[in-house]
Amino acid sequence: MTSILTYIPTSFVAFLTSLFFVPLCRFIAIKLNIFDCPITKIKTHKENVPYLGGLAIAIGWLVSMSFVRFTTDFQTGTLSNLRGISLGSLMMLLLGIIDDVKIKGLNFKLKLAVQITAAAVVIFFFDIRIHFIKDYWISCLASIIWITGITNAFNIIDVMDGLSSGIAFIASLAFLLISLPTEMIYVNFCTAALAGSVLAFIPFNLSKSKKIFMGDAGSLFVGFVLANSALGTSYTSTNEIGLLAPLFILSIPIYEVALVSFFRIKKNKLPFEGSKDHYALRLIKMGFSKKQIISITYLSCSVLALCAFLLTRLESHYSLCIFIIVILLLWVATIRLSRVVVD
Repeated sequence: MTSILTYIPTSFVAFLTSLFFVPLCRFIAIKLNIFDCPITKIKTHKENVPYLGGLAIAIGWLVSMSFVRFTTDFQTGTLSNLRGISLGSLMMLLLGIIDDVKIKGLNFKLKLAVQITAAAVVIFFFDIRIHFIKDYWISCLASIIWITGITNAFNIIDVMDGLSSGIAFIASLAFLLISLPTEMIYVNFCTAALAGSVLAFIPFNLSKSKKIFMGDAGSLFVGFVLANSALGTSYTSTNEIGLLAPLFILSIPIYEVALVSFFRIKKNKLPFEGSKDHYALRLIKMGFSKKQIISITYLSCSVLALCAFLLTRLESHYSLCIFIIVILLLWVATIRLSRVVVD
């Protein structure tokens, strides 16, 4: 069994690369006039903010993957998996950059079609899919839904500085720690690199003087990498309830999608239409500051990640208790958030 120390160089290379490229991408975005402009009521910032932070995150991740490719003795299957995720994530990066550059953004149908295509590429050509479902075609369909759903979840939740990127960092570490004992090498390298590249971006995203957004390019990229990383680990060595671990690790983005979709449909809107129904914006209405919301989110995400880890290690009856407690807490939170009136 390898140690987590094995993957520190991977994170370090990604961190340093991303740290170098974030201010450079910010400079390029300003020169090319690539800004997120608050032209709609949905936007929560008041000033134009440069995009392309996601490009820096992706470069950090890809450089790190190239580094480990030439410094590590990979098995053939691992190389294939890394190539598949790299190809699919590049498709997401390009889609996001085009969407960020366009003033009105791309049509959601076109974006969804590209996302499904990228998911199909990693599934059918690289066999990255849900393997515990025995029927091949049902497994492929479920995998497409999972990958596109998680990819969009990180895009939807990206409504506040540090929110999507912070969750991605915590989720990356969680998948890395859970994956270590099972020797899922491609998951370990993917998540270690993503943690490093995202960590370098967060201070700039939270900065007042050097602020930069990762945009759709970043949120789609990190969501795609995490969605595929979740499919490469065994969670059931102790009990079958461990299968829920990925849902726990990514529960906040998943919860956000469910919550936003519910309220938008209730208002006779499509789930893809913009609105202020996000849980973070509802918490602002409740009187919480942005710093408090970020702190609550990071703490909740960390606790849920710990619960996911325990699900894969404890006996069934303890895991079941954890599952019931988390569901009850989410239900209470939903009731409270539903009472908040938003514009």
